[in-house]
Amino acid sequence: MSLKCMAPEIQQQIHLTDAEDQLCTLLDEFTRHLEKEQDVRTTCRISGGWVRDKLLGHDSNDVDVCLSDMMGVPFVEQFVAYLSENKHIPVHKVAKIESNPGQSKHLETARTTLFDIDLDFVNLRSEEYAEHSRIPTGVKFGTPLEDALRRDITINSLFYNVHTRSVEDFTEKGLDDLRNGVVRTPLPPLQTFRDDPLRVIRCVRFASRFGFEMTPELRDCRTRWFYTSNEALISKISRERIGEELDKMMKGTQPLRAVQLIDELSLYRCIFHVPDDILAAASFPSSSPETSVIACTILQNILSTGSSSTNQLAVPVHPTLLSHMSRDPGTKARLFLAASLFPFYGVTYKDRKQREHYLVEAIIREGLKLGNKNYYLDAIPALYSAASELIAGLSLNQDRSPCNRYPPETDSSSPGLFLRNTKIHKAHSGTHWTTSLLFSLVCELAHLGCTSNGPTSRADTIRSRRGLGNEVIDLVEIKAGPWTKIVLDKVFEWQLEHPEGDKAACASWLKEECESRRIDVQALIESTSGSKRTQDGEGGISKRAKRQAQ
Repeated sequence: MSLKCMAPEIQQQIHLTDAEDQLCTLLDEFTRHLEKEQDVRTTCRISGGWVRDKLLGHDSNDVDVCLSDMMGVPFVEQFVAYLSENKHIPVHKVAKIESNPGQSKHLETARTTLFDIDLDFVNLRSEEYAEHSRIPTGVKFGTPLEDALRRDITINSLFYNVHTRSVEDFTEKGLDDLRNGVVRTPLPPLQTFRDDPLRVIRCVRFASRFGFEMTPELRDCRTRWFYTSNEALISKISRERIGEELDKMMKGTQPLRAVQLIDELSLYRCIFHVPDDILAAASFPSSSPETSVIACTILQNILSTGSSSTNQLAVPVHPTLLSHMSRDPGTKARLFLAASLFPFYGVTYKDRKQREHYLVEAIIREGLKLGNKNYYLDAIPALYSAASELIAGLSLNQDRSPCNRYPPETDSSSPGLFLRNTKIHKAHSGTHWTTSLLFSLVCELAHLGCTSNGPTSRADTIRSRRGLGNEVIDLVEIKAGPWTKIVLDKVFEWQLEHPEGDKAACASWLKEECESRRIDVQALIESTSGSKRTQDGEGGISKRAKRQAQ
C-alpha cells in the first residue's frame, strides 16, 4: 500500500517565546561566567523534539539541553546557584534522574523547571552496543556529530545552539528531510536498528504522527532484516517500551497509518506479542495481521462521519454512537487499539485456575505491559465481549444468526435491560454502551471485509452502490408500498453477500427469487396493505410479512 505524504511547511528560523528567549540568554551568560571564573568551557545546545517541533511551527514545553564536555548534574547545580545569587531568579528544585538503561536512560540527567519550561540537562555522547542488547556497553563524551548519528531519525538529530541562536544539522540531512516529509535514519538502517531495534518502532510512530514517508533504503531494509528480526525485537526491547510507543501511536493524529505501517513492515507479531505459554493455551489460531488494517480502516471511516473530514468512504452512523468521544478523550485511542487487535477476535485461553479470558487481555497485560493505562486492560476485553454478544444477537445476517438473545424492539423494557448489561455498559471502567455498539459494528463489517479482496471492500462497495436496490426493485413493475422495504432488505443482504455483484447480477437474482416465490411479492402486498403495524410508530413491518421474505 503506497502511503503518500504532503511535505510540511517549516519555519525559516526558530521563533522563541519570551520565556525561551530569556532561558537562552541566561544559559549563554552562565557559560561565559563558568569560563571566566572557573576556566570551564562548555556549549549548550537544545536537541531533538523541541527543535523539530519549533521548525514545524508547534510550541513545545519540553526542552532537552545537551552539554559539551560536562555532565548535566554539576552544570545545573551551579546554574541554579548562579541564578539565585546573581539574578535573584527562583528555580525549582533540581532532580537527579539516575541512569536506567532498561528505560532508555543511559546517562544520569538533571531535571528542573524554569519559567514554566521543563528542562533536562545531559552531556553529548557516543554509544557502543553489544549484539544481543539495546543497552549501550560503552557511553562516553561525544561530539555533536557523534551525538546526532546515534539518534533514531534525522529530523530528531537537529540542534539549536543557544549561543549563536542558530539551527545545527550535523547529519546534513535533517533539515531537508523535515522539509520533504521524510523519515530517514542518520546511519544505514541496518546499523541503526541492530544497535537498538526500538528505533524501528519509533520510525513507525514518527512517520504516522507527521504523515511522513520512509526512505526506500529503510523500506528495503525490511526484506533483509525485518523478516528475521522477531528474536531481536522480542529479546532486546522491554515490553514496557514497546507498549509506550504503541500508546503514543494510538493517541496520535493518525493511528490508522501507524497500523498500516506495522503491517507493511511485518512488525505485527513482534509488537502484539503473545507469551509462549499463553499462546499454547489459545482456543484457536489468530487471523492474518492484515485484518487489523481492515478493522482500523473501518473504524476510521466511521469516525470520519463525526468530523469535518471529506473522506468519501465515511460510514454514516447515528451521532449518538460518537457522542462519548467528546466526553472521554481516551475513547478514540481505546477503540483503535481494540481494532488493531482484531486478528485475535474471539480467541480465548484458560489460566492456571481454568478461568477463561480473551487473548487480547494477555497481550495488553503481558505483551505490551500497558496495564490499565487509559483503561486499556479493563475496556478492551469488555469491548470484545460486548461485540461477541451483540453480533451473535443482532447480526446483519439474520438467517444465520437469529435475533433471539434480546427482547423484541417493541418491548419497552429492552433498552433498560440492554444498558444494565455490564458486558456492554460499565462506564467507570472505560466501557460505554455507545462505544460497545460502535465497536461491534466495526467487528461485523470487518468480518465481512475479511472475506473480500482488500480492506473493507464489502463496506466500501456497498456504500458506492447504495442506490442499486431501488433500481433493481423497479424491475418488479409493481407500485411501491409498505412491502418494498422488506424486499429492499433482502436486496441489501444480497449485496453484503456479493460485494462484487453488479446491477445485472442482482436483477437476475431477484427475478429468480420472485419466480420461485421464495420472495412472494403478492403475499407481501396482501400482508402489509392496510395494516396499522406498517405505519410509523406502530412497530414496523409485521412478523408475517418478514417471514414471507425469508
